[in-house]
Amino acid sequence: MAEDALPEDVRKTAAPKPRQRSLSGRLIGVATIWSVVAIAVAGFILVTLYRQASENAFDERLDVYVKAIIGDMAGGEPGKPTRPDNLGEPRFDLPVSGWYWTIVDDREGSVVFASLSLFGDTLELPSLPASGEMTSVANGPDGEEIRIVQRRIAFGDNEVYRIAVAGATNELREQTAEFAGQVALTLAVLGLGLVGAIFLQVRVGLRPLRDLRSSLANVRNGDAEAVEEDLPKELAPLAIELNDLIRSNREIVERARTHVGNLAHALKTPLSVITNEARGSDGPFATKMAEQAAIMRTQVEHHLERARMAAQRRVIGVSVEIEPAVARLARAMAKIHADKDLDIDVDAPKGLRFRGEQQDLEELVGNLLDNACKWSVSLVRVTVKPDRVGGEGRERVEIEVADDGPGLSEDERKEAVKRGRRLDETVPGTGLGLSIVADIARIYGGSLELGVSDLGGLSARLILPMAQATARI
Repeated sequence: MAEDALPEDVRKTAAPKPRQRSLSGRLIGVATIWSVVAIAVAGFILVTLYRQASENAFDERLDVYVKAIIGDMAGGEPGKPTRPDNLGEPRFDLPVSGWYWTIVDDREGSVVFASLSLFGDTLELPSLPASGEMTSVANGPDGEEIRIVQRRIAFGDNEVYRIAVAGATNELREQTAEFAGQVALTLAVLGLGLVGAIFLQVRVGLRPLRDLRSSLANVRNGDAEAVEEDLPKELAPLAIELNDLIRSNREIVERARTHVGNLAHALKTPLSVITNEARGSDGPFATKMAEQAAIMRTQVEHHLERARMAAQRRVIGVSVEIEPAVARLARAMAKIHADKDLDIDVDAPKGLRFRGEQQDLEELVGNLLDNACKWSVSLVRVTVKPDRVGGEGRERVEIEVADDGPGLSEDERKEAVKRGRRLDETVPGTGLGLSIVADIARIYGGSLELGVSDLGGLSARLILPMAQATARI
């Protein structure tokens, strides 16, 4: 439908709006991101602590071998240190096994004793600090990474030795990697369970909001008189305020109806008196008075009806199912125009509801059907379907009445949808029902578009507000 044919208030809402994320989605997303970050940080800390603990235990094990070597050396004669015999680790005797020990004369820098695993190689030892003890990481004879524990020991005044024990760190790295894998698997399972718990918590926690939305939709669709107030204490005041608003709205509309009725009675009586007096007299003046009084009566009834519909449009909880109303009108029109033997085809899905009064819907569709039956040759088709011309969150319904008659010219169609213009006043030979339909549609925030149908005649497309189903939270 052309945008220029829409009312101004509908055009404002027709612009696309950015999709709003759900509250539950935001809560779940934030909680999930925080959980993933927290679990990742916790896993990193656990693996780091395990690696540090493993390295400390590894260094303590190497230090035990250093002490054992010192003990064996101390058992010899002064000036003749004894070669360490058995440290309880077979890998010290296997060539290039990754486990080594060496004893170096600290003054001369020469190797005094070395493990068989060195197989003639030497360990590259970093310089010791003044404290005489150090733990370092270096490359072994075979290029593997090793951890070295060194200690400076003095046997008397002239005997100072550096004792170093080294062990390959591949086993340490493998253990750390295995632990990291186990931690990752455990935390992944824990994270999935935590995300699932968050999802359930949010869904269960927001269920009262979903219930409130459903209850409000029932009121809006006319299935309930008030919003359910049996809600958690955080939402109960909102439900109470909504019910007060609904009651206030109904009272305002009822007062408006009363004033409209009083005005109608107040005006009809004087107009009836004027009409009767004019009809009881002769002459052009009396004729003119009767004619103008009749016009005034028509205008009063028309504008009072528009005021009634404008008030009714703002009532919460008024809706009517479209399919039964359209089917009844089609049967009635088939009988009224029985002399033309028309085929009136209705395609209306069940469940679609118009947000407004039943009598207004019947007047809208009835005028379109009556006009189509008058001008059609043999076929009239009524199609009802949902329409999103109102934009997201403002669903509407489209009712199209098409016929195979002569139709209207483009100029006639433009005149027909102008506000306050009647086709019988602008285009000769056409009825005034279409202008009434256009006025009523505008009151409900809808619109009427006239075009050429695929049947060859006039296509009247009516856009009206639809009573919406309950949205999910």
